[in-house]
Amino acid sequence: MSVTIILEIKAKPGTGSEIIDNLREVLPDTRRYDGCVGLKTYQNQENPDVIVLVEEFESREKYSKYLSWRQNTGVFDKLASKLQEPPSIRYFDLTDV
Repeated sequence: MSVTIILEIKAKPGTGSEIIDNLREVLPDTRRYDGCVGLKTYQNQENPDVIVLVEEFESREKYSKYLSWRQNTGVFDKLASKLQEPPSIRYFDLTDV
């Protein structure tokens, strides 16, 4: 069963658009990564420094491998320097409701 991941990023004040530009460069690789089913990015209307990624991966294990790969590429370090606080990552299963 696939897993849905909600990743919330709070950029430093006034830098949300810069984060979006950075994501525009790196997310094509995420979409092609083994196990990625889909990914959408949202920017908060009231606070454009808040960005949410809704990702779907085939499994949490494949997402963990993806996160390790991203850490090794240095993308996380580059992103972390632009954030107000560490990102929030939450994992969800689809229900039958």
